[in-house]
Amino acid sequence: MPLLARTVNTPLVIDVRRGAVADLGALLADRRISAGGEVAVVVGPGQGERIAELCRPGLGNADVFTVTGGTLDAAQELGDNLHRRSYDAVVGIGGGKTIDTAKWAASRYGIPMVTVATSLAHDGIASPTASLDHDGGKGSYGVHIPIAIVVDLDFVENGPDRQTQAGIGDALSNLSAVADWELAHRVRQEPIDGLAVTLARSGAEALLNHPGKITDDAFLTTLAEALILGGIASSICGSTRPVSGGCHEISHALDRLNPGTGSHGEQVGLGALFCTFLRGDLERFGQLASCLHRHGLPTTPAELGISDEEFVAAVHYAPNTRPDRYTVLEHLDLPPAQIGERLANYIDALREHLG
Repeated sequence: MPLLARTVNTPLVIDVRRGAVADLGALLADRRISAGGEVAVVVGPGQGERIAELCRPGLGNADVFTVTGGTLDAAQELGDNLHRRSYDAVVGIGGGKTIDTAKWAASRYGIPMVTVATSLAHDGIASPTASLDHDGGKGSYGVHIPIAIVVDLDFVENGPDRQTQAGIGDALSNLSAVADWELAHRVRQEPIDGLAVTLARSGAEALLNHPGKITDDAFLTTLAEALILGGIASSICGSTRPVSGGCHEISHALDRLNPGTGSHGEQVGLGALFCTFLRGDLERFGQLASCLHRHGLPTTPAELGISDEEFVAAVHYAPNTRPDRYTVLEHLDLPPAQIGERLANYIDALREHLG
């Protein structure tokens, strides 16, 4: 009997709506994740502590741990605390740093992880990776995909608009990442996973073509779903290939050469737009440029707060951040002078398109 299907890891439940946090205890019980609330609740500064109090009535046997920073040291300390008691699950409540800290610690001891996201800044809410700071910089660590994902739009709405804008940039960059993967498949016969491509691209396409604003529930739901689909796509293929291409290489280079320039989502959004221009896909370039501009994301180095020369240096350095990855940047292998010429043409094309 031939194997006609494959098994993929996905969350047991995805709940994106207003008021979702109030039903967390019931959700854990109904899905048999934790019938008695024997969970470790991990919160960060800000909205996380407030949400933990709202959840407490339904999680009577929970322990609450407060973490700060999103560092490897904090994740290791949390892991040591989790090891002292038997928990049904770890519930990470907060933004990306808090969730990544909880994901790493939960994975270390094989405890199911539940994500309760208070922002939609990037696809870490569902991804099988945790990005943590350490003495040598920032590392990306493989972790288990969350067993459940809860996004309460009430708390997303109350957060900074810039976080939501960053999430838009991160989700849209999947279009460029997938194009880079397809390029590597054509040029170097790199294996490609069609299911991962479908999930990453379909979520980003839905966001790209959504007419709403970040104040609209329907748009926020589409954004949440796009970020979650990106995370699941990475889990399916076992790498970040469907969500990380030349766009992310440029962002990593900016982090190295110009730290503090912008948020991750702002940087990968700009990187995706420039990489799309380099690939000569002018139709997609126009779509991305319009969407990024409409939602207030930077489309030029100046809007990101750096000079053209600094951006050129980052693009030239970018392939060094992921030597194993083949993208349009490695394919073209442009020297700084030619990158500068392409950037000038890119800015001219932007002016023509955006007016």
